[in-house]
Amino acid sequence: MAAPISSRLKNGGYILSEKTDNLPEKCEEVNFTDDVHRRIAEHPCYNKNAQHKFGRMHLAVAPKCNIQCNYCDRKYDCVNESRPGVTSEVLSPQQAFEKSRQVLKEYPFIKVVAVAGPGDPLANDETFETFELVKNEFPDVTLCLSTNGLSLPEKMQDILRVGVSTLTVTMNAIDPKIGAKIIDHVVYDGKVYHGVEGASILLENQLEGIKQAVEAGLVVKINTVLIPGINDDHIIDVAKKLSEMGIYIMNVMPLIAQATFADLRPPTNKERKAIQDACEPYVKQMSHCRQCRSDAYGLLGKDLSQMSEMRRNLIKIESHKHAKKDPEN
Repeated sequence: MAAPISSRLKNGGYILSEKTDNLPEKCEEVNFTDDVHRRIAEHPCYNKNAQHKFGRMHLAVAPKCNIQCNYCDRKYDCVNESRPGVTSEVLSPQQAFEKSRQVLKEYPFIKVVAVAGPGDPLANDETFETFELVKNEFPDVTLCLSTNGLSLPEKMQDILRVGVSTLTVTMNAIDPKIGAKIIDHVVYDGKVYHGVEGASILLENQLEGIKQAVEAGLVVKINTVLIPGINDDHIIDVAKKLSEMGIYIMNVMPLIAQATFADLRPPTNKERKAIQDACEPYVKQMSHCRQCRSDAYGLLGKDLSQMSEMRRNLIKIESHKHAKKDPEN
């Protein structure tokens, strides 16, 4: 059994290796156009300062998935849990578009429309049909997509065609031996792959897809699930790789103990913070993630889908008052 993470803390840092050569004092900033900087400034997941002012909307149009992670338990009719992979219902592209039209009209502070599940968006053609509908009606809205990255190289041209500008990829390891402990299998080109073979295919496609996304000018965020005893000593190696690839921000997320990993211990806040601090010199760290539902909308941590109608109406009134006072936002 691995030693507790806390036993490997020293002077507020995280001891992952005795080698500390070439440690950068600060991660390098990624350069973007003015329009992309505007989108970052209005994206609550990519900009901590935006989380209390601007909102996002997740459209649950993607139920199918092409990998099975050992920590994932997807639920398509769930109203009680607040975590990735759950939604009250799966929408058709037309239903999602109609919902977008209503929500963007009622809550003008929402600037981002995303597809983040409950499966993998790139395993569902409905993702692109939905984005096309939304983009045609709302050309200034930021389109965001979250994926495991298995189909990223194959679907990159579709991603660019529909106007996605912010992309999140979940990457939990850059060593297939570690990745094989985290995923049960991948489904690729009609075949099922297990173990190191499956993890190797996933990693190869993630790296190639991320490379293409960065070269195309997308703003890329990497989600990494912190799993004590499995990838905790490895995450700083992931961060170093991301630094080489021009990633904008990294989100180290705590394990939600469920599915095959139901008996594992989630990391403490202190343990997660220590790893974030160790990764910060290599790539900017997101520290305000709320691990949202696949149908969440509103501000981070204030999910309108989980509020009463009375509460939503009050927020609607306040948001329109604010929009009249500050029409630029």
